[in-house]
Parts: sequence; structure tokens; C-alpha cells
Amino acid sequence: MKEATIDYALRATWQAVARMYNEEAKKFDSTMAVGFTLLSIDPKAGTPSTSLGPKMGMEATSLSRILKSMEQKGLIIRKPNPKDGRGVLIYLTEFGLEKRNDSKNTVIRFNEVVKDEVTDEKLAHFFEVTEAINKLIADKKLF
Repeated sequence: MKEATIDYALRATWQAVARMYNEEAKKFDSTMAVGFTLLSIDPKAGTPSTSLGPKMGMEATSLSRILKSMEQKGLIIRKPNPKDGRGVLIYLTEFGLEKRNDSKNTVIRFNEVVKDEVTDEKLAHFFEVTEAINKLIADKKLF
């Protein structure tokens, strides 16, 4: 059954990728979630905390824990949003920018290795399929 289901292939592949990223992140005393968060924060203008969760596809509770941990490690700072007194902007510290670079280089390396092994045509088909699945889910056509 596992060989015949699309969801199994997606889940197994994503779990392998997540495990690989977490193993790599350990070398930098980090996690994949922290790396993903670093990459999701605008390195120049900062990012409103309210837009970070939706941008990353994360629940607010999980994101709050990650941000708290990142703040304690000195990766980010929070500042009031001058355009919205109730909001907060998340900025990367110098240390956060360094760690963001580590994360960015890891993602670039992953992409380069995959692109060396998989033809442009196959990658194009992969992205077409993932886009179609995401559209089916967004349009609520599956269930």
C-alpha cells in the first residue's frame, strides 16, 4: 500500500528531509524550525510577528515558543511596530544574521545537490504536481 499512495511518498520524503535538516542544524547548535524562522524574517526591514506564522504555515503557539527560544539565544530582538502601536517587529541580531547565512547556505546546498541529480524536466513536473495538490487542498476539493 505504501508504494501506491501519494500521501505516503510526500510524508516519507518530508520526514527524511526534516531529519536531514535537523541533523545538519545540530552542527550549528540549532534546529530546522529555527533555521526556517531565520530565513522567514526580512534581514533588513524586520518582519511583523503576526505575519510570520502564516508565512511559515505555523500555529501561533509553536511560533511563540520558537521566537522565545531565539530571543534567549540572541538571534532576534523584538521592537514595537512604528506603523501599528499594538504590533511587534522581529529583527535579526548580528548573531541571527550569521546563523541565517548558515541556514541559507544549507538550503542552497540541498537545492544544488538535488538539481545535479534530477533533470530540469523532472523538477518542473515535481513543482507542477505539488502546485496541483496545494490547489486541490486550498479549493477544498479533496474532502
